[in-house]
Amino acid sequence: MMNRRLTLLFVFIFLASALFAQKTIQKPIKSLNEAELPQGTRTIAIVDVLLIDGNGGQAISNGSVLVKGNKIIAAGSSKSIQIPQGTEIIQGKGMSLLPGLIDSHFHIDGAEDLPSTFLQNGITSIRDPGLWIEMYDQVRKSSKHKPRLFLSGPHLDGSPPAYPNDAYVVRDEAEAIRQVNEVVDQGSTVIKIYFRTPPGLIKAITDAAHKRGIPVTGHLEITEAKHAIEAGLDGIEHITSFGLSLTPKRKAEKYRQSMLADNNYRKQGRYEAWAALNLNSAAADSLARYLVKKGTFVSPTLAIFEYQPGKGAIDSIQLKGFDQMMKLTSKLQKAGVNIVVGSHGMVPYAEKGWAYQREMELFVESGMSNSAVIHAATMVNARFFRIEKELGSIEKGKLADLILVRGNPLEDIKAMRNIEKVMINGVFVK
Repeated sequence: MMNRRLTLLFVFIFLASALFAQKTIQKPIKSLNEAELPQGTRTIAIVDVLLIDGNGGQAISNGSVLVKGNKIIAAGSSKSIQIPQGTEIIQGKGMSLLPGLIDSHFHIDGAEDLPSTFLQNGITSIRDPGLWIEMYDQVRKSSKHKPRLFLSGPHLDGSPPAYPNDAYVVRDEAEAIRQVNEVVDQGSTVIKIYFRTPPGLIKAITDAAHKRGIPVTGHLEITEAKHAIEAGLDGIEHITSFGLSLTPKRKAEKYRQSMLADNNYRKQGRYEAWAALNLNSAAADSLARYLVKKGTFVSPTLAIFEYQPGKGAIDSIQLKGFDQMMKLTSKLQKAGVNIVVGSHGMVPYAEKGWAYQREMELFVESGMSNSAVIHAATMVNARFFRIEKELGSIEKGKLADLILVRGNPLEDIKAMRNIEKVMINGVFVK
């Protein structure tokens, strides 16, 4: 009888531990500057809009949203919304209302006004996956309105690091685990590994981060994506991280060794590798199925790789390589992979502040529907950040991060540049 009781006790402890671990991994995440954001105090109704709620379903052609304080208290057709007396009314006829956009891959690049500019252009949450957290001190102290800041701290890289100023070099498991815990204590909301991180350390990093309830994403390029995901990686940064997965082993090893010898080899080498890929192969189909099965999030950042022919000679290799990156992005999304939108901060073919909108346009040019792109920019990204219970869609009870754009982005994605008003936490900032 005693043995049976002990067995039942051990089973109970095991199940309770497993349940606790699962809850820990899935705990909600807050932005680093949550307490610093403005707090809405008024009751505001935005009426007669095309309501695109972020969930990917049918838009409501004559919708309204009611905000009280910093929360959405009602959303739906205008006929179903009762507006209290004394409510401030915002007329939205001819405009579309969407959730605030979420940027999965933002780099400040020394431009301290860039987060504020992004907010004015409709991006209410940004994630910087690779910069010392204190580098945002001046941004946080600025009197300008700023988006929600989801920061990672320096990315973890091997030696020699690709970007020494933005990296923390990890040499063994103890060093990697200690760094994970230190940046989480400092307010990190994600851990990012860089491509020189030794593959054997990825599991140690993901295990340590998951124990703290923090996701891990990575720029791979010279580590096979499936191996990193098996080790626990939650997200993939850059579509180019799948190059090794789709390249024959011998060629893949040549590329890997060239990268190990010289970080700069990728600048042209990646285009050469991608121009030669066969995206109609069994390997590409298998990759898509694997990513769906694992629920991996992918932030392609197409705009940073974009190549447009100029007045001079056309670089046919870059043109073909970038076209392949676009095609794989569309292929993965249509297969059901969690594709999200990341701007990279500043990119070659967008004016300062508009890299995010350019990324959305490239998604459409690659073959994704406008609706799918908006869904990727809002609710799918919210799930990637683990903030979907509070943000990412226009629903009762969620935080009031909203953008009003003139026109219909479901018909023309370039309407996302026509920003009329931006609300964060129930406060209009534009």
